[in-house]
Amino acid sequence: MSPDIISLGELLVEIMRPTVDVPHGEIGEFYKGPYPSGAPAIFIDSAARMAKHFNMTTGYVGVVGDDEFGRCIIEKMERDDIDISQIRIDSHQTTGIAFNQYNSDGSRKFIFAAGAAGETSVKDVSKNYFTDIKALHIMGSALSISEQSREACYRAIKIAKDQNPDVVISFDPNLRPEMLDIEIILEICEPVLEQTTILLPSGEEAEMLARVEGSKEACLTLLNKGPDIVVLKQGSDGSTIFSKDNEEEISVSSFKVEEKDPTGAGDSFGGAFIVGLLQGWDLQRIGKFANAVGALKVETFGPMTDHSYEDVIRFMEDH
Repeated sequence: MSPDIISLGELLVEIMRPTVDVPHGEIGEFYKGPYPSGAPAIFIDSAARMAKHFNMTTGYVGVVGDDEFGRCIIEKMERDDIDISQIRIDSHQTTGIAFNQYNSDGSRKFIFAAGAAGETSVKDVSKNYFTDIKALHIMGSALSISEQSREACYRAIKIAKDQNPDVVISFDPNLRPEMLDIEIILEICEPVLEQTTILLPSGEEAEMLARVEGSKEACLTLLNKGPDIVVLKQGSDGSTIFSKDNEEEISVSSFKVEEKDPTGAGDSFGGAFIVGLLQGWDLQRIGKFANAVGALKVETFGPMTDHSYEDVIRFMEDH
């Protein structure tokens, strides 16, 4: 049997400045890490921890180097019951690294050493791995990091659709201008948008994808392009869900928490959202659950947390 939920793409460790406004070039200043990361990996780790309660399975397709960084990523995924059988270890590459700098205006600055992170290829996407798939998640960063990673994503969509015509294709644009020119990114996103069931953009991403000003107007424009659901991720303002089955958008308020590290909150939100959707919950309940998962991530330093489904339910009950 293959996993119920699959994601693919870059696997990285993050090396992070623990305080804001410390430039990468500042000699002698401290970083914390390594932390297992990579946007599609954060998504699948969140999905795995939430899916375990419902006996759903998760899997990942990607590449790491034959080094300690790669092993720390794989060990985290194994602990969270993600199937790692399709993660290839490349002895000729180092594991990808992202150095992360936080700024007081809320922005981040990355320095990437892609290494093996962009090495995922169509050869890594096996038809047999998608036999029982229910949901496939695609990240814009996996489309942008390399041409072969992009082709692997396109192939995964085709195989998933062939194996299960009703498969949920979720797409987080995760637009990264530091990886590739934005116009090229928008162009390579189009084939995925055409196949997308659930789109998970930020307001800025929605505006760029739709080429429309105003996040609500952009989401409505994108909804008419193909997705059944567009989920606008709004950080501390919660989320808004636009659906072809609902005339009015669904606004879901956020949970107020003390922010320690926002990295990975949107990806964690996405993983939880897909799990709730596969359980057949109504959109309001799914949005609240996903907001809670994102909030718990914000309270935790590092891109991935260890929170279980039961932790999330307790958090919701306390708030």
